[in-house]
Amino acid sequence: MTAINLPAERDEGNVEYKLRVTGVGRRELERLASQMKYRLEEGGGEAFYEIGVTDDGEPIGLSKEQLDESIANLEKAAGIIGAKLKILRIESGRKGLVAEVHVRYSREDRYPVFVTIPLLGNVDSGKSSLIGVLTTGLLDDGNGLAMKRVARFLHEVKSGRTSSISTHLLGFDDNGEPVNYKLLSPLDEAEVFLKSAKILCFVDLAGHERYLRTTLKGVLGRKPDYAILTVAANAGMVGMAREHLGVAIALKLPVIIVVTKIDLVDRFKVDETISDICRLLKMPGVNRIPFIIRNRDDAIVAARTIASERVTPIFKISNTTGEGLDLIRFFLDIVPPRLRWDEYVKMPFLMYIDDKFDVKGVGLVVSGLTIQGVVKVGDVLQLGPFSDGSFRLARVKSIHVCRIPVDEAYSGQDVCLAITNVEYDEVEKGMILAGEGVNLKPVWIFESRITVLHHPTTIRKGYNATIHLHTIREAVEFVDMEREPLRTGDTAYVKLRFKYKPRFVRIGDNFVFREGRTRGIGYITSII
Repeated sequence: MTAINLPAERDEGNVEYKLRVTGVGRRELERLASQMKYRLEEGGGEAFYEIGVTDDGEPIGLSKEQLDESIANLEKAAGIIGAKLKILRIESGRKGLVAEVHVRYSREDRYPVFVTIPLLGNVDSGKSSLIGVLTTGLLDDGNGLAMKRVARFLHEVKSGRTSSISTHLLGFDDNGEPVNYKLLSPLDEAEVFLKSAKILCFVDLAGHERYLRTTLKGVLGRKPDYAILTVAANAGMVGMAREHLGVAIALKLPVIIVVTKIDLVDRFKVDETISDICRLLKMPGVNRIPFIIRNRDDAIVAARTIASERVTPIFKISNTTGEGLDLIRFFLDIVPPRLRWDEYVKMPFLMYIDDKFDVKGVGLVVSGLTIQGVVKVGDVLQLGPFSDGSFRLARVKSIHVCRIPVDEAYSGQDVCLAITNVEYDEVEKGMILAGEGVNLKPVWIFESRITVLHHPTTIRKGYNATIHLHTIREAVEFVDMEREPLRTGDTAYVKLRFKYKPRFVRIGDNFVFREGRTRGIGYITSII
């Protein structure tokens, strides 16, 4: 295959062009290592190198000897900064060979690269089965066996439907091989964490409409890099699939579409389902570019372009026969994290409480995503706001990340903190733990700009809805509006008031509101 012209190289980002890396000395090698470290930091620990390509993006190419020497020198530079290389593909350029190389920090003396991906889709579209197959390496039996391996509760096993939020890890080693499949227990989070250079954190969510509030909490309670939308080939874009896609687009999440159950229907039905998906993606308001993934080259292009939010890769898989699974595993191994968590490390610590536990012999343990900053054992944090708007000091006794005890945790990590000076019943989901430097203002009223996605009638002053913001799920009242009434598709500035207790929110926070069949999105513009 002949390489095509690429866009001109950019100074920022995690993609680097090199016409050749030959005849380099020690000083040049150090410079290469520094440059590679910059590209890796830009990509959250992962980068792509195009060898044999000019800065203008022209694939000139090299002789085989020059290419081998260039790759060898890049490997030496990677070794200086603790990174590993993997050749993704070699193609023909204008005058020689062009190589695309994937670079990732190795696991030595650092945390693995984390990518968080919630799974959305209608009920019975195969979300849990896909997670079960990817994380265990064992195929489904066509009767829900893969789903049962990752089910959280007995009633989920019996019904075959997910009704809660659960997370499951898929780890890759330095060579891009799944770690889980080599473990005695593939779902052992601690072992996956310890042995992986990169971890995909799948958030398994409910697909039934009655559990929409749980699904929204699973998405908004974290800061996902991407979202996977599963669509059953025998059903198509039905039920909640369209609504889940709308939520992901409204939250500006890049979406990966996985068409499942292709073994149950013929090729024409699969093509019909994909055609429907493509038409939906091209509609005004969605404006995404569908990209059907047929081979590894397509997967490489998708991994490099998905963060733009425009490109939506579409995979075709069967959890029963295994068709297409190798392709999506390859894609997940090389897709880089989208969020730049390193930019938040130096900020004051902040975490929204997602869940709480009463652990025998330990006491109160709270879990959640570290939004920003660093937390260490022994830190004294502010907990609240309570119903009266107050905050209380709480000390961190111990920290666990992926069930592993650690001395400190960083922004972007899901953590469990054992804390003192507060009782179990006093803590609620949606409260925060904050370090020194956070402006702790309990908020009753805030202004926001909202868009009504769907409402059967009209919205006026006094309207009540439930808002989902981070891990907050709280009733709000529309106390003032830029104009009224508001109908489906309208966008306006409104003033909202929490009805029962103050919460900690900040300007710029995105939220979703709902009530019955009503759905809307918004972001906070000011706090009163």
